Amino acid sequence: MEKVRVIIANRQNQVKIPTGLRMLIRRCCHAVLRMEGFEDPAEISVSFVDNDQIHQMNRQYRGKDAPTDVLSFPMGENGEYDINHETGAKILGDIVLSIPKAVEQAKTYGHSLEREVGYLTAHSMLHLLGYDHEQGGLDRVRMREKEELVMSQLGLPASSSYTLDRE
Repeated sequence: MEKVRVIIANRQNQVKIPTGLRMLIRRCCHAVLRMEGFEDPAEISVSFVDNDQIHQMNRQYRGKDAPTDVLSFPMGENGEYDINHETGAKILGDIVLSIPKAVEQAKTYGHSLEREVGYLTAHSMLHLLGYDHEQGGLDRVRMREKEELVMSQLGLPASSSYTLDRE
């Protein structure tokens, strides 16, 4: 795999970012790209925000007046991406992750913050690569299978208590 650059910015101050979380996000991005056979140089931006920030973005960009856990802003369409002319990397897009929401969901689902952030990153990366689960059905099942495959590869498989449905 060519060079993959993951730019991570902490834009919140409610939750201290645990040591190793940034590396986990980078590993997760690499694992998704490897699984999907994405061989080109790539660039991904990840921002940590709080619930108020993600609520505002969810309302502005999706018309949903509620906080959410993660938002994806793909820069490509049908496999065509903008190129960073300085590096030649394909700009896959932006991931915006609510760290307080991830902490809350990790407690709800009974697993670690690392598992939750890894899952949300894998989920969002698949969106950046063109996957969509909004219509449900087979697309949703395929996306969930890919997310769980990446989590297993990273040593963060779902626990048996992981039963609540997301949405």
